[in-house]
Amino acid sequence: MSTTLDDFLTAKLVGTPASARPLRPAVFVDLDGTLIEPLPADLADPTPVRFIPGAGEALARLRAAGLAVVIVTNQSGIARGYFSRAQFARLQDVLERQLQDEFGAEIDDVAVCPHSPDARGRPACLCRKPAPGMLTRAARAHGLDLHRSWMIGDTLDDVEAGHRAGARSVLLDTGGETEWRLSPLREPDGRFTDWEALVDQLLASIDPLPARPVTALASAQAPVLTVATAASRLIDASDEARASVSSSSTLFAAFRPRPAALRSSVPSPL
Repeated sequence: MSTTLDDFLTAKLVGTPASARPLRPAVFVDLDGTLIEPLPADLADPTPVRFIPGAGEALARLRAAGLAVVIVTNQSGIARGYFSRAQFARLQDVLERQLQDEFGAEIDDVAVCPHSPDARGRPACLCRKPAPGMLTRAARAHGLDLHRSWMIGDTLDDVEAGHRAGARSVLLDTGGETEWRLSPLREPDGRFTDWEALVDQLLASIDPLPARPVTALASAQAPVLTVATAASRLIDASDEARASVSSSSTLFAAFRPRPAALRSSVPSPL
C-alpha cells in the first residue's frame, strides 16, 4: 500500500505507537557540566568519566522512581573536527557502563547534536539546544510525556530547550551559565546547586495526574490532517510550548524558587 504525503505528515505529528503502553514521564539531562565534568577537546582516552558529585546516585533514584532518563547533549566538537563520532561513541559506552556498574543507573537513550552553531552562536539546526529537537524526538521514540517531564541542565539554553519542548526545566547551577540572558522561556522552574536537593524536590513534585495512553493520544489527534493544515500545526507547536510553560508556573508554584531569592542570586545581565 502506498503512503501519501498526508499519511507521512500525520505519522510525524501524531506518531505511530507500537503498543498501548502509557506515556511515561522522563528526565532529560545535559551532559557536560551537569552529569559529568566538562569534556576535554581530545577524546582519545575517554576513561574514566568524572561525574559531577551526586549525579550518579541522583540518576539511580530517578530511575527507581519510574522516570525515564535521557541524556541530551550539544557536541559541536564533532562538526568542528575536534573529535569524531566514533570517539564520542566510545565515551558514551564508558559513561553508560560506569553509571550501571558504580550506581546501578540505566540510561534510556543518549541524544547528541553534532552540529555547530551559526556565526552568532545560534542553533543552525533543529536539534541544538536551546532548540527542542532532541527532546521531542526522544519523546516520540520512547513514548514520553513531555508535559510530565523535566529538563535538567547547567545553562539557560538547557532551560529554554525544556520549556520549548513543553517540559519543566531546572537549572543545576554549577557555574556553566555565564551570560544570564533572561527571558520568560529561560526562567528556570527551580534552581539548585547540588543534585541531592534537586532530586528531593523533583520527586516530591511529581505530577499526580494519570499517564495518558499512547493510543488514546493518537486517536484524539488523528482526525483528517491535510497538507494545508500540517504546516499550521507545526507553527502552532511553539505557541503550545509557551502555553505549557505559563500553566506549569501556576500548577507547580511550590517548585519555583521565590522571586526575591532568584533575583538576589542571579547576576544582573546589565
